[in-house]
Amino acid sequence: MSGNEAWKAFTLPEPSPAADERFMREAMALAREAAAEGEVPVGAVVVRGDEIVGRGRNRRERDKTALAHAELEAIEDACRTLGGWRLWQCVLYVTLEPCPMCAGAVINARIPRVVYGASDPKAGSCGSLVNLFSLPYNHHPAVTSGVLGEECAALLREFFRSLRPR
Repeated sequence: MSGNEAWKAFTLPEPSPAADERFMREAMALAREAAAEGEVPVGAVVVRGDEIVGRGRNRRERDKTALAHAELEAIEDACRTLGGWRLWQCVLYVTLEPCPMCAGAVINARIPRVVYGASDPKAGSCGSLVNLFSLPYNHHPAVTSGVLGEECAALLREFFRSLRPR
């Protein structure tokens, strides 16, 4: 079967709320690690089937680059793990709604489903500010929002509260 035939034959399993919560908790653990290092607490995992194949967390301060977002790290890790750039059998779980750059990476990696926790009214590109997945690109991922959303938002609130003088 060619890659194109495999793509047409493949369907993701039905979304499972229990699995969504389980993998979001993994992303939240990475977000906590980021916060402990002084980074904005965003974590992400890429999952194929029932296996985490990519992990990432914000590292912009450490790496001194605007590109070190959790989603990009997780996507790169998954590509290395799986030996290719097409992640069409995977789901991205991320604690914060992806920004335009990260939503673009999802489109380019052909990830068919994105699950995020907290909405981002300032840069969210899966529906809060803009929905890049609804534009006429070659790929249109499904989105599940709000999975452990309050807990993910609380991580961000606590982090930014700790930065403000009292």
